[in-house]
Amino acid sequence: MKNPSRTRRKPPDRSDDFDSPWKTLLDRWFPAFMAWFFPPIAAEIDWARGYVFLDKELQKISRRAQEKRRHADKLVKVWRGTGEEMWVLVHVEIQAGQETDFAERMFVYYYRLFDRYRLPLASLVVLADDRPQWRPDRYQRQLWGCELKLTFPMVKLLDYQGRLAELETAPNPFALATAAHLLARATRKDPQGRLAGKLALTRRLYQRGWTKPEVLDLYEFIDWLLALPGALEDAFLDEIHDLEASTKMRYISSAERIGMKRGTQLGIQQVLRRQLRRRFGEPPAWVESKLQEGTPPQLEQWADQLLDADTLEAVFKE
Repeated sequence: MKNPSRTRRKPPDRSDDFDSPWKTLLDRWFPAFMAWFFPPIAAEIDWARGYVFLDKELQKISRRAQEKRRHADKLVKVWRGTGEEMWVLVHVEIQAGQETDFAERMFVYYYRLFDRYRLPLASLVVLADDRPQWRPDRYQRQLWGCELKLTFPMVKLLDYQGRLAELETAPNPFALATAAHLLARATRKDPQGRLAGKLALTRRLYQRGWTKPEVLDLYEFIDWLLALPGALEDAFLDEIHDLEASTKMRYISSAERIGMKRGTQLGIQQVLRRQLRRRFGEPPAWVESKLQEGTPPQLEQWADQLLDADTLEAVFKE
């Protein structure tokens, strides 16, 4: 019998497979992710033995593939300093808002993995939502003296507020990722502030001594979070072009980006199409029709509305 007091999320109105910059950063910098968000656990891992991503194994136990994705999951095999093999389930919840069955979902993932593979398992959670009081870190059931409880380490990105200077100067790439997330929240209704913050973070990329692929991966993350309307995107690219000319590192202002004929209708369409795809996944046909038929003022309006929109429909609201 269903529990009538239990609130479930409403069915999704769009699909986002979350092949996102979050997963890109986790793939490239998993040890740095652990060192930044879970340093005591990272210290117990024998990184010299490497680590292995187990995405196929995670897919076998996940039944949420058709649901609205606002999170990134990674299953990773690591070894402790004692030589013990251990699996780590990393879950990054991206601005999904409060979810009443979140802790239960973490428990379901845990017991399915344990039931299938019978290996030591740790579940770790990073919450990127904007609700300060929502801090799920355990799942517990009890009846007639029978008790079940799963606790899991949890990090809340909101707790890094007020530490922007530290985040911008820390060498760990996830410090910059955290800074980008906080700036995105703080500048939802401040395009000029978002431009300034995006420029500051992007300049930091050129000061780290990272390789071009590493810079581009972090830039894609920053660009995905700190989307700008067309005119401000032009101003941003002008600044980056000057920066790259002075540093002789043409990483971001590639011919593909600069060749968009910025300021033309086609250029705005391309920028907006790219940002929509990053925020909401592959757009349906009606979105492409809107972009093709939109006038320059409409395209600019949609680019502005994209900063705060939670759905595709909200982007194109008149």
